[in-house]
Amino acid sequence: MLLRPDLRADFPGLANGWHYLDSGATAQKPQAVIDATVNAMGRDYATVHRGVYARSAEMTLAFEAARRRVADFIGGREDEVVFTRGATEAINLVAQTWGQVNLKAGDRILLSVLEHHSNIVPWQLLAERTGVAIDVCPLTADGRIDLDAAEAMLTPAHKLVALAHVSNVLGSVLDCRRAATLAQGVGAKLLLDGCQAVPRLAVDVAALGCDFYVFSAHKLYGPTGIGALWAKAEILADMPPWQGGGAMIDRVTFARTTYAPAPQRFEAGTPAIVEAIGLAAAIDYVNAIGLAAIHAHEAALVRELREALREANDVTLFGPEDSAGIVSFALEGVHPHDLGTILDEEGVAIRAGHHCAQPLMDHLGVPATARASFGLYSNSEDIAALLRGIERTRRIFA
Repeated sequence: MLLRPDLRADFPGLANGWHYLDSGATAQKPQAVIDATVNAMGRDYATVHRGVYARSAEMTLAFEAARRRVADFIGGREDEVVFTRGATEAINLVAQTWGQVNLKAGDRILLSVLEHHSNIVPWQLLAERTGVAIDVCPLTADGRIDLDAAEAMLTPAHKLVALAHVSNVLGSVLDCRRAATLAQGVGAKLLLDGCQAVPRLAVDVAALGCDFYVFSAHKLYGPTGIGALWAKAEILADMPPWQGGGAMIDRVTFARTTYAPAPQRFEAGTPAIVEAIGLAAAIDYVNAIGLAAIHAHEAALVRELREALREANDVTLFGPEDSAGIVSFALEGVHPHDLGTILDEEGVAIRAGHHCAQPLMDHLGVPATARASFGLYSNSEDIAALLRGIERTRRIFA
């Protein structure tokens, strides 16, 4: 069930034969998303929620339609979707509102070794203010979050479990349903970082059983500067505002201010209007292709690359065999930055570094890894170019 090869032509950023293997950092944008954002910024532009003139009303309808599109995409309700600047801001929002109100000294949070810094540092900042303790779940031998270990670690003192749905380094996929069952078993909430999941896996927050779900648009073929927080309506209703300003209020006096209901209560100021419309266009584009087809396409590419790298005795592969769209590896005797530089000369773009996951690098015993991450536009020619670049690197360092 591979994708039709002409899809690559939808992406002007891939012109001139560039072999882009860094979609895990940010995805290239299809022309449909570019056109939607250009029209929103030009021909159709107006503010939202404020104007009484026709174009403002039309833009408001388009903006709120984007919220509905996000809700439908992840199986939530429209009033449960908060637009944020991205997943990082979404996690910080949860930490500084729900976390500040509900967590105290003696409570505990469970994270895992493979978390992105954006799902570590906000909780550390909260811990410094509240005295909450952080526990770290280990990984299995093939790089998955060890839910057997999590089950043994969780206690009634744990109020939050915050885990990556898909690892941005190893591509390992979390058994979210079991994670939810474990969290619920001790009365904890479950937050899932869906940044690497939403571009390739169908997400249904109700079926997953989570309480919070976050993702960024730019990894989903959409614009930068926007993402989403989904949270259960009853949780959002009890969360205090984070930032104050326009749009998030009900009534303001110098004596007292009352606030709008969720999700507007968490969207202070003029929102990312153009970016929201671009996100909706990206969701439409992905839905038209089908997440099942995208996942199958990327899974085939992962198998192809892992099989090719496994034949080399100077390559170490990280993560499980069925990693989702991501292959991380190390070439013996070559720092990933050097490999990435040489590959760039060959027209191949990979990510080389710690991938905002330094605790995971410490666990793997390496300062950095090379990471090839696929998108729906990736193909076997990209893999062939990567392998040629690796061979050239060997010759240079020999």
